[in-house]
This record gives sequence, C-alpha cells and structure tokens, in this order.
Amino acid sequence: MDVRKIAVVVEDAEAARTALGWALRNLLRCGDVITLLHVYSAAAGGSRSRKKLRLLRLRGYQLALSFKDICSSFPNTNIEIVVAEGDQEGAKIASLVREMGASALVVGLHDRSFLYKLAMTHDDIASNFNCRVLAIRQPPSSPFSSTKTHVITTDASSTNLDFSQVDMTPLDLPDIHPPKIPYRLCPNPSAIIWRSRKPRRRRGGSSR
Repeated sequence: MDVRKIAVVVEDAEAARTALGWALRNLLRCGDVITLLHVYSAAAGGSRSRKKLRLLRLRGYQLALSFKDICSSFPNTNIEIVVAEGDQEGAKIASLVREMGASALVVGLHDRSFLYKLAMTHDDIASNFNCRVLAIRQPPSSPFSSTKTHVITTDASSTNLDFSQVDMTPLDLPDIHPPKIPYRLCPNPSAIIWRSRKPRRRRGGSSR
C-alpha cells in the first residue's frame, strides 16, 4: 500500500481543528503522513521587519504544535510541520501542496477561509493543487439544520480540482449492530433420521 501524504491547513480557527479531527478519523490510513501546513503573512502595507516576521513564524509554529497535540490520541501517527511565509489568497498553500506531492488537502471552512477567494478567482491558481481538496465545516449547532452534503463548483479554469465541501453532520457513523441470524424452530424434515424400534416381547406368553 502506497504511503499517502495528507496536508491539513493550520489556522487559529475551530473549523481548522475540526477538519484535522475529521481527517484523523475518516481519511488517515496506517503509514500515511499528516503534514500540518501553516502559512503566515504580514498585514498588507504593514511593517515587514525581521523581528515581526520571526514572531509570526514562531506563533505559527506554536499553533502547529497545538494541532500536533490533537494527533497524540491517535497512536503511530506520522506528523510533520511546515511553516512558511506567504499570501492570504492561498497561492503559497497551493504551491507547497504541489511541491510535497500531497494526495489530499484538508481545510477547515470558515468565514475568512482562503478557499472562498480561490473559488471566485478566474485564473488557474486552483488547479495547482493537483490533489483532492476537502473543505470541512463544523456541524450546525441547531439540531434542525440541514445535514446534506454540499459541493462547491469551480469555473472551467479549475477543471483539475476535485473541490468538495463535506458537511460534518452526516459523517457521524451510526451504531452498527451485527445482523440477526434467524433461528430455525423447525428443522428440515428431510434431515430427520427416523429410527424404528423392535416391538418388545411380552413376558409369560400370549393369551388365546
């Protein structure tokens, strides 16, 4: 079995942590590698001093370590951490995912997710992933919310991208009970072996 590399985007958002938990429970196979990927960027027009960039990198690494702690409950999980500077539109993430040869990218979907920007773009950035992209969102808080799976469609320039949004709610596996084996009350008549007994002789002879 080939070893797969699954990239999980690390963000300071609960949706990202939910996405990691989903990947560990539903996507990870024995021997696979989980790559915790965090891309930080300085504010547009802001200072790009070495001190500030070093601080952003440190915070990103600490955040990735907290994600690694989530994986600790899954024994024998191969974890690697990648922290890099990039943009907020997802171009750097796409480049890193392609370079590492990931078979899947798992992203927690939230209001500020870079996936919305990628979905609305008309260039060819999205196709650079070259892998399956799973955007996981948290289950709705209301029990009456819809549990359907939604699919995000992309334009023609992104035909190489399998872009699916997976709803967490229908992914909960129900309790599977073993099938009931019907008990045959009456055996097969043809399987019954009849044994005939010889009639017992009466003692003292027979009366005439």
